[in-house]
Amino acid sequence: MDRFVTRDTPLSNIDLDDLPWDPAKRKNILSYHPNQRDEVRRKYLSRGPCQPRGHNFKKTAIGGVLRRFNPKWFDKYGDWLEYSVEKDKAFCLCCYLFRDQAQNQGGSDCFVSTGFCGWNKGLDQHVGSDVNSFHNNAKRKCEYLMRQGQSIKHSLHKQSNVVKNDYRIRLNASIDVSRHLLHQGLPFRGHDESDESVNRGNFLELLKYTAGQNESVRKVVLNNAPKNNQMTSPPIQKDIVHCFSEEVTKSIIEEMDNDVFGLLVDESADVSDKEQMAVVFRFVDKYGLVKERFVGIIHVKETSSISLKYAIDSLFAKYGLSLKQVRGQGYDGASNMKGEFNGLRSLILKESSSAYYVHCFAHQLQLVVMAVGKKHFEVGEFFDMISFLMNVVGASCKRKDLIRENYRKIVEEGISNGEIKTGTGLNQEISLQRPGNTRWGSHYKTLLRLVELFSFVVKVLEYIQDEGTDSTKRQQAYGILKYFHTFDFVFYLHLMLFVLGLTDSLSKALQRKDQDILNAISLVESTKSQLQKLRDDGWGTFMAEVSSFCEKNDIGFVIVEEEFVDSRRPRKKTGITTLHHYKVDCFYNVLDMQLQEFNDRFDEVNSELLVCMSSLSPIDSFRQFDKSLLMRLAEFYPDDFSPMERKSLDLQLEIYLDNVKRDERFVDLKSLGDLARVMVETRKHLSHPLVYRLLKLSLIVPVATATVERCFSAMTFVKTTLRNRIGDVFLSDCLVCFIEKQVLNTITNESVIKRFQDMSERRVHL
Repeated sequence: MDRFVTRDTPLSNIDLDDLPWDPAKRKNILSYHPNQRDEVRRKYLSRGPCQPRGHNFKKTAIGGVLRRFNPKWFDKYGDWLEYSVEKDKAFCLCCYLFRDQAQNQGGSDCFVSTGFCGWNKGLDQHVGSDVNSFHNNAKRKCEYLMRQGQSIKHSLHKQSNVVKNDYRIRLNASIDVSRHLLHQGLPFRGHDESDESVNRGNFLELLKYTAGQNESVRKVVLNNAPKNNQMTSPPIQKDIVHCFSEEVTKSIIEEMDNDVFGLLVDESADVSDKEQMAVVFRFVDKYGLVKERFVGIIHVKETSSISLKYAIDSLFAKYGLSLKQVRGQGYDGASNMKGEFNGLRSLILKESSSAYYVHCFAHQLQLVVMAVGKKHFEVGEFFDMISFLMNVVGASCKRKDLIRENYRKIVEEGISNGEIKTGTGLNQEISLQRPGNTRWGSHYKTLLRLVELFSFVVKVLEYIQDEGTDSTKRQQAYGILKYFHTFDFVFYLHLMLFVLGLTDSLSKALQRKDQDILNAISLVESTKSQLQKLRDDGWGTFMAEVSSFCEKNDIGFVIVEEEFVDSRRPRKKTGITTLHHYKVDCFYNVLDMQLQEFNDRFDEVNSELLVCMSSLSPIDSFRQFDKSLLMRLAEFYPDDFSPMERKSLDLQLEIYLDNVKRDERFVDLKSLGDLARVMVETRKHLSHPLVYRLLKLSLIVPVATATVERCFSAMTFVKTTLRNRIGDVFLSDCLVCFIEKQVLNTITNESVIKRFQDMSERRVHL
């Protein structure tokens, strides 16, 4: 009945960016209004056919023989052949876009609606030998539609070379301005863009400045351009940004080279309270370097695992990727993400059994240090007082200025006395930094600043207590001052400084993009060792620091031989000395809790998968090499190693070990990342391809979601409270270009112009 859906179809608003990517999910082209069909067709043609080249195509028994879709067909029929991952069937893009009312012409209906799965027949029958076959006619119509220079409008208004040259200069100027604004993450539009405005927005102002520096540009832009073709309107700006974003993402996908990769996902609300899901791919490039690339954010109406999975499916279909290529998952540990039964992790594992999940190491470390530390009553009280301090001192600009001014005077006195050295980057203005649970490492910086600014903070609190106008703030300042002059405050301040100081280096190392999981595990073990050493031998050094701080700031030191009095129950006898309380109940107890939590949370350390991966480690001349464990590791990836390849790997491993041990270039390697890089540099990845494949699979397993967190930080920079109406697609395009600016710099204007011209009908055809 769809052949009759023509003139009566209502004209409606179509979100061209929301058109389905999977051919099996598209609605009939005839269901669109006749005046909108060309717009839809052009959008699909500019996108190109859906071709998940790295997909593991399902085998089906046909005539007693297992057959499947041949990925080489993508190269042979690349301009029209599509594949639906959901239906496991092939479709024709051209026939879908120009479907005739007649049915079943050369298999056209099969390739349009139901899908083709006769893998034993091939696709030549659909193309047909006749130049006027249904498919060939549809293909010609696609070519005519995209050939703008032959449209009726262009035929009636033949454009001279002068017009085209002016248009190219104007378009290049707009592209250059857009590139600069994207690189800096700056807004495009202004509040008032009229000619009389003194600030018309960054795009127009920068274009005006560019024109003033170049005479050839000035003659053809802004007021010197045709009023209907100035190339400065908001839709044109968004089209240019979208072209940049698509080219950047295309470069990233090409960099992945249809190989396997890891998936890092997280969600967060933006300033307009829209839930955004950020997606990052982790892969090994052709040079053996581990890369983590941001590919976009997706607005999700709800954060259920089903919704997140649907958004990821759409993104993968858009770029011709398949979940079968995923070999690692990295999330922050939320239940909707890591749930073993209904979480996103389990939904992806159903489609790719080798997509092993790792809870973000950096997030786990934050939970270990802060959440566990606060379980100790006195440590929790200490951090509560730090929060009160930030609210009292950090809530007023005047109070912050008092701290800065007092600090500046001390620095100036030290410089004049020769006690403080001067130089580039030294003696910078500092203030208290508010800690945040999602800003890994921020608590350590806050405590360091508090120690450095302690005397100035006390002076400000005394000022608030004596001269503050707000009685509540005066009472809070009194309470904080009273606590700050107790031994408990000094003790827990330095205890947490010791603990956070030991874990700070680990936190920074875990957040590196190229960090591999084996090195991360090694760093975790080293940190545990240092914590154990602090517990066993660090009491004397620790108490010396506490004593020095008390003496410097005139804070009373406890008498360790006396009986300890619990401030919560002062009349009740404790039966223990003060030394026992602080050393055993506090110092040992807090460190034991930390060590226990390290063992419980970082359970990946003991997993069989990582034990097998450790055999690839190049440390100490491949001392941990174990052939049996590496053969077991290959079994964890059945889609990557066939039974015959596993037999070949068994023989290749011995040759590989002997080869790298004899090569001086493999001496003193410290990580799997170094090993992969050197293997590519020495071209041994070609001599030992199966070993290198194992190595890449190990490197793809994610360590932390720090890259995703940085994307959310960039999102707050691009979408601010003053720019909170920015659209979801435009926001994603801006973020891709801003975050991956290194890739953005490689995108040429010509590639942007070509994509821009293909997006829709333009007034001038180049």
